[in-house]
Amino acid sequence: MLLKPSRIALAQTSSVLGDTARNVERHVELVERAIAANADAVIFPELSLSGYTLRDLNFDIAIKPASSPVLDPLREISKMITIIAGGAEEDERGAVYNSSLLFEDGEVKHVHRKVYPPTYGIFEEGRYFTSGTKTAAFTSNKLGRVGLLVCEDLWHPALPYLLALDDAQLIITIAASPTRLDTGEDALETAVPTNYTVNREHHAAYARLFGVYVAFVNRVGVEDGVNFWGGSELVAPSGETVARCNFFDEDLVVCEIDPVQVRQARQLSRHFLDENPLLTQNLLAKLLERK
Repeated sequence: MLLKPSRIALAQTSSVLGDTARNVERHVELVERAIAANADAVIFPELSLSGYTLRDLNFDIAIKPASSPVLDPLREISKMITIIAGGAEEDERGAVYNSSLLFEDGEVKHVHRKVYPPTYGIFEEGRYFTSGTKTAAFTSNKLGRVGLLVCEDLWHPALPYLLALDDAQLIITIAASPTRLDTGEDALETAVPTNYTVNREHHAAYARLFGVYVAFVNRVGVEDGVNFWGGSELVAPSGETVARCNFFDEDLVVCEIDPVQVRQARQLSRHFLDENPLLTQNLLAKLLERK
């Protein structure tokens, strides 16, 4: 069985900008609540350990997941529960990434570096973060075969497709999806389609097409004039929403993963089982030759 029966907690939170120690304390509080609710894993939003609008501050507070002392409380408590959190991660060259970190059994077991940091509209991540260059599924002791993505990554179909081909049956996306706050009767939301309805269409489509669970955990709160809308959710392979957090408020919702639903969804509609990646590879190679 690639996916394990489990209970996951969607920890929809705000963050204190630039204060990793305080954010770690808040994470531990919510992790303890998740443990009390018999959760096997808890998922926090994008850059939950640092805050989102870091700009040049990211170079000062970037962490090295395997060794940064500030993460010791999370490494320790991960002996009891799997934790997925977001942080600014520094590599050995000094490059900083917007990363998703999975803590398990007292260590950081897996890191996904955001492949597509957006730099358009109100977004300016490309000025401060280096782009990741790979995505891969992995096996969690508590969850089974899973894949991690960060926000904009989910808007690029190749990445969830590759994770599903790599046998991930739960795709976890952490996000900091904003709406813009303004004043006056003519206040408008950003032109970037970040509302729940549009995002949910993506989640349901990937869940149905690939026969996987999709967990999406988005932050809340106001930071640097930007409002984050929440609406975190778990979507089943049928495309139905299993559970959803509140909009605009912090929330902690525990929901269940049932591997039987993956098998049933794929047997009911075999399109993913019949997927031919070699055909895709050959056609893509021919397409690239013409470019």
